[in-house]
Amino acid sequence: MRRIVAKEEYCMNCRLCEVHCLVSHSKSKDIIKAFRTERGKVVPRITVETSGPVSFAVQCRHCEDAYCLEACMTGAIALDPETGRITHDADRCVGCWMCIMVCPNGALRTNPAHHVVAGCDLCIETGTPACVEACPNEALYIEGDDE
Repeated sequence: MRRIVAKEEYCMNCRLCEVHCLVSHSKSKDIIKAFRTERGKVVPRITVETSGPVSFAVQCRHCEDAYCLEACMTGAIALDPETGRITHDADRCVGCWMCIMVCPNGALRTNPAHHVVAGCDLCIETGTPACVEACPNEALYIEGDDE
């Protein structure tokens, strides 16, 4: 199973992972348009947490026993049995935020413009997560690529 792993010792809090995640999930896929006209409608699915000199990226860990699956009353959050990815169906999400409340990693975010949850999808459409590609210090990497 693939998941993104953060190496806090290499993270310099540049937040490029957040920027490229936002652009990757925008309609335009253009950095200027994503920030000027789409910001608020699309949110990054990764966030950088900082405590003093330590910083690291937080995103969905695609847990094997994901609490969010149990908490989602509409089935908007599902487990893809082939890939082990946790998927989010925005059309089924009612914005109850139960998944956010039970996530032990604090990895799910709200998208207030659409009143739905946003979580890391490992950039399914491109194959390689935008945050991993954009990280200048290689503080993010994919675990489980050899599967």
